[in-house]
This record gives sequence, C-alpha cells and structure tokens, in this order.
Amino acid sequence: MAGVRNINSRLELFVDDWLIEEMNGVDLQMHSPIPQEVVLEFNQPWEGSISYDPVVMKEGDRYRLWYRGCGSESTWEDQCTAYAESDDGVHWERPPLGIFEFNGNRENNIVLQGREAKALCVFKDGNPKTPDSERYKAIGVGAPIEKRATLRGFTSPDGVHWQTLDQDPILIAPDDPWPMFDSHNVAFWDTLQNQYVAYARGWVPPGIRSIRRSVSDDFRHWSELKFIDLGDSPTEHLYKNACTQYFRAPHIYLMFPKRFVPDRKFDPDWAASGLSESVFMTSRDGVHWDRRFMEPFLSLGTDPDSWTDRNLYTGVGVVPTGPAEMSVYFMEHYRRPSIRLRRGTLRTDGFVSISAPYAGGEFVTRPLTFEGNELVINYTTSVAGGLRLEIQDVDGHPIDGYQLSQCVEVFGDEIERVVRWEKGSDVGSLAGRAIRLRFVMAAADLYAIQFRA
Repeated sequence: MAGVRNINSRLELFVDDWLIEEMNGVDLQMHSPIPQEVVLEFNQPWEGSISYDPVVMKEGDRYRLWYRGCGSESTWEDQCTAYAESDDGVHWERPPLGIFEFNGNRENNIVLQGREAKALCVFKDGNPKTPDSERYKAIGVGAPIEKRATLRGFTSPDGVHWQTLDQDPILIAPDDPWPMFDSHNVAFWDTLQNQYVAYARGWVPPGIRSIRRSVSDDFRHWSELKFIDLGDSPTEHLYKNACTQYFRAPHIYLMFPKRFVPDRKFDPDWAASGLSESVFMTSRDGVHWDRRFMEPFLSLGTDPDSWTDRNLYTGVGVVPTGPAEMSVYFMEHYRRPSIRLRRGTLRTDGFVSISAPYAGGEFVTRPLTFEGNELVINYTTSVAGGLRLEIQDVDGHPIDGYQLSQCVEVFGDEIERVVRWEKGSDVGSLAGRAIRLRFVMAAADLYAIQFRA
C-alpha cells in the first residue's frame, strides 16, 4: 500500500514528522542537554587553550575519548591527538601511553603528534570486511596541495597506535574560492547504507560555512563532495557538524552543528569576534536534513568565559551513561587557560518529544505496519496528566478491542512502558496489517515508540 510506513520492530523517535500525519493541540518540542560536571580540564603542557574536537564512544564497559591538543596557537607544530578513558563516562583518566615524546618526556597520552594530527575524527569501523589491523579509522586535515586543503586517512588496530593510510590524501577540497577543510571533519561506517561517509567543511557564496558529504566503499576512494540538503532553512554559518547515527536507532542520523555568528562580540576587550552555539538537526538518509528547530540545542548560558569566539562545540558521539540517561560532551572556555570539556545529559531518546499541554491534545500517525506483539513507549507525564492510545484501521476507524475508551491510561515517567487495553497488551494479531495509531495526551511528552516481541 502506497504511503505506508513499515517500521518493523525498529525504535522510532519523534525527532521529525516522518511518522506523524496530523497533530491537534500538540507539537514537537526539542530538549536541550542538562549541563553536568567538567570531565576534563585541558591543563597539560601538550594540551593548551585551543584544545578541541572531542570524539567519544562507548565500547563494552569502557568509554573512550580522543581530542586535539596544541601547545601554542602561533604554530601548529606542537599539535597532537590525545586519548583518555573512563569506566562511567564521568571520571576520565589520561593513560600514560609512552608512544610519543613531548618536551623530553614520554609520560603522556598522545597517540598522534605534529601537523599530521590536526582535527582528527576517530571511529570504530563496523565494516565486516575490514581486517583487524584497520578496525579503527580516522580522518584529519593534511597538508594542502596547490593551496587546496586535503583530508588524510589513518588506520589503527586499537585506536591508540596509528599509521597513515597508504593513499594520501583521500579527499582534496574542491577548486573554488574557499578550498578549505579548517574544521572537525567527520567520518564513519554507515551501517544503514553499508559504506563510509564523510561530512566535511564546505563554503557557499558569499563565503558562508556549510557542510559537504562524500561516500566511499573502501575508505580510500571517495566520491565528489556535495552539499547536504538543508531544505528552506535560513542560511547560517554552520561550523563543524558532529554527525553520528543514533546508537539506539541507527536509521536516524543526528547532527549538532555549531551555529557561528562571525560579526558578534560580547566582550569588547576580547581580541577575536564571533559567537557560537550548538544547534540540532536530523536526517533519515544522510543527505536531506530536517532543520525545523532553529533554537539552540545548547546555549552559552550565564558563563561569561564562554561568550567568546568558537566556544560550545558539541563533540562527536552520543553515549549511554545510565539506564535512562545519555550524554554528550562539549567544549567551554576556548582560548582561555580554563579551557575544559563538560558533559551534558538527556533522557534516553530524549532529543525531541511530542508534547501536550495540560489542556490536552492528540495526534494520529500515518498508516504503518509493524512486527511484534506489544507496543512499548518512552514517555513522561505530570501527576495530573496522562495518555491513551487507540489503534485504527487505515481509514481511521477504531479496531475492536483497541478503542481509546478501552486503553488503560498511562501516567508516570518511564523509558519503556508496555501499552495495555482492557483485554491486555497483545497486538500480535495486527502485525503486518496497515494501521494507524491515535494518541490522546494531556500534560505529557512522548519520545519514542517500538513494537517488539
């Protein structure tokens, strides 16, 4: 049937209107991370006030962090990529790796050093054809060729011991008025499309920072860089991108670009102009991006030391840090001695919700098919609020046994709640059949749904 969304047993987040046909009295509401503790102060001699570009991932019980260090802004020769580890995503340690020497001492956590370590983005390669010797990969800004910036490739068996790729460079900036990659360019193995993808700095006339995309089957040969589609959203400087697939629903791509306003200065005594904040956008194919939320995903707040240029970069990686919590990590106090990395938390799946006020509202999904025999929702309500669900046929008629009046009211705050009707929770008889879902809500937020066995 044309127009039917087949969600199988996938987790579906309400970050966009892909599953929504009609809303009445409810709307999509973006949620911002709650700032938590400072997890790392960049106070080591090889780090410095322009440390940047964090990449965080969780592997088993271990959290891993790569970031840029730089001893001096006047030269990039002291630049390095450093590495830290954590058992909980909160308390981080710099392991003394002894790989590189800095100021005559190998007691440091440096994994790459020099100009070739600029703005590295590390990822674990999920390509099943990848040999273990290249299980970790990275891209970084290389030396220019005829004044055109380049991206280099790196491989590693463990994320710590690195070597440059045999082919150098892997990407060359287009021959246009702005042939630069001066950003944290991101790459990863796209598990949805079974290819490598890179999101790199691009410029649109008259010199506005934007984001280009390239793909590869082997990490060595890449397609022509093309701008991502931002729809009809206003043209703004998007500085960096921090693209990732959501770890619980990899068919949903997330981006946290840094919106940069180059001509603003909050502190008149600060040398450089430009203010920035993180924004949020999503995609379901990696090419066309939904940028409906123009408000900041993460704003500067009341901290005057962050109201300076190029602050508040949300790094690459969203990781679970608790049963109902996930974390992002962002930079503060750029170009200050107090430069640091802070953690921010969201509820699991909690980027966006369908939100209903106290007065109530409802929404109806597009026709969909599913697999499984129960429906689980991620939701929260006030003590006076609640929600009910009706399952309808494609024409909008309630299905016997699943009427709204027969739904057991849901209230509380749970990441996983099985929806029940008077006859129980089993919806298996409807699996494979085109249906609609009608949610009636009051003082409630719905973040995600999933049919499952």
